[in-house]
Amino acid sequence: MGAGGSFWGSDSDNNNGYAGSRASTPGLPVSRSHSPLPSECPSLPDSTSNGGIWPGRKGTSNGSANIGGYSPARKFLGKHLRKLSTTLPTYSPFSPPYSTSYGTPSTPFPPGGLRSCFSLRRSKLNTFLLLIAALMIFVFTYLHHNPVSSKIRYASGGSKIVIILAANQGGGVMSWKGAKEWAVERDSIANKKAYAERWGYHLEIKDMSTKRRYAHEWRESWEKVDVIKQTMRQHPKAEWFWWLDLNTFIMEPSISLHSHIFQHIQNVTYRDINIYNPLNITHPFSKTDFFYLDDVSLSPVGDDKAESINLVIPQDCGGFNLGSFLIRRSEWSERLLDIWWDPVGYEQKHMEWEHKEQDALEYLYTNQPWVRTGTAFIPQRMINSFPPGACAETPDDRRIFYDEKDRDFVVNMAGCEWGRDCWGEMAYYRQLSERLNSGWWKKSFR
Repeated sequence: MGAGGSFWGSDSDNNNGYAGSRASTPGLPVSRSHSPLPSECPSLPDSTSNGGIWPGRKGTSNGSANIGGYSPARKFLGKHLRKLSTTLPTYSPFSPPYSTSYGTPSTPFPPGGLRSCFSLRRSKLNTFLLLIAALMIFVFTYLHHNPVSSKIRYASGGSKIVIILAANQGGGVMSWKGAKEWAVERDSIANKKAYAERWGYHLEIKDMSTKRRYAHEWRESWEKVDVIKQTMRQHPKAEWFWWLDLNTFIMEPSISLHSHIFQHIQNVTYRDINIYNPLNITHPFSKTDFFYLDDVSLSPVGDDKAESINLVIPQDCGGFNLGSFLIRRSEWSERLLDIWWDPVGYEQKHMEWEHKEQDALEYLYTNQPWVRTGTAFIPQRMINSFPPGACAETPDDRRIFYDEKDRDFVVNMAGCEWGRDCWGEMAYYRQLSERLNSGWWKKSFR
């Protein structure tokens, strides 16, 4: 390149009547070519006079060596710079407006519109992320079984419920405990532990082994009442206590006591025993014989309020069944437990009452009007379904026996130690519960 020339032009171009920096460049669009001065508007090249070559390219016949007006390096850089510039977005308010179809003018993009668009998208994204986070927190704390969810359920009401499980029945004193008996106990305890941990309930496992701890040698068989009183003292803030015998199994661990019973206790229980009365107890009391009683005691449903329900028990074919029942802490229940455990009644009737404390409660309900006002009954299959073989005198009564289609809550292998296989029944219902609750969703969140 000569000393007097430059990359974009030279003095020779100016001497020829064209400014080198303003000469039009062949091969580029007209919008990209250098604009001539107002007084210097070049005419189109004449094919006859110049051979179809622009004036700035007169130096050579092929226009490839004129350094002042055109060069291969300029062609190369112009091509790639043009490609780069066309790919860059132009958001200047002075840029020509275009619509969604390329090259079509439309309404100009409003100033600040791009910022508003990005702000709107950012707000939508933040809302979406917050929803996802809330969903994950809900799944982790309420659906998924983990220590955090258990503590949350405990704080939100689970601490008011205590499960009392009678374990080590007899302790091997009255009869030998073999491998099957230990297996039944192991499965039953594991079932109650998992359920209590899932819903944040307390679990009290009480040793029911036969020991000489009372004045009478057979008082141990009545200790269910005494164990409840002890547990109430151990948990002074608890409200409800759920007693479960060892031969019971919770079939539906995904159902809480709150949603199953307490949330609508008035609708799932009944106060009038005449709805199902296998003992044929006269109810209510006769107004002629018991004229001194108030209207609540003479009513078949008491005061018919949920707040007055302090004892919830099921009935089987033989009467009251205490293999699975609920009792509420109250002055009424403390009075009942004291009288129920009174040694005077035990000493007089323990030889007549075959079912021990169960017969004692039936006697109190029959003869004490105040006991009826705080007692409610619940359909047996809600908390105490029987397997086939129990209640043999009524084998076709659908109110008593477990139904897989209805997914009953609890099954009680009552009386299995008298001629039935406790271990076989426990293993069957444990495997059935695992199969019924083994869906992909329940596998993930149980």
